[in-house]
Amino acid sequence: MSDGDDSFSGTADSDEDTAPNINRNLDTILRIPVSVQVVLGSAVMPVSNLLKLGRGAVIPLDHRVGEPVDIIVNGRLIARGEIVVVEDDNSRLGVSLTEIAGPARDAA
Repeated sequence: MSDGDDSFSGTADSDEDTAPNINRNLDTILRIPVSVQVVLGSAVMPVSNLLKLGRGAVIPLDHRVGEPVDIIVNGRLIARGEIVVVEDDNSRLGVSLTEIAGPARDAA
């Protein structure tokens, strides 16, 4: 390498200079909002039944009491869990993770 080469030199000084940039970039990434959904279940029905729904109607879901719920982040299943009452506020529900989903497999 020549003296004018701007390539990475691997010196300790350059590592110290990039550490604040890495931390700043990581902090930026960690603050990106994501959409989290907890799916209790789903149902399929004809439009005619949907139009008949009114206040107090009950829609049966495909999950049963005690079955794990799906935790979806930005449209991808990432975990399963069980519904719990939040300790600090008995009027709120939360999810206790019971299973972390494996890596997504791309369809070939």
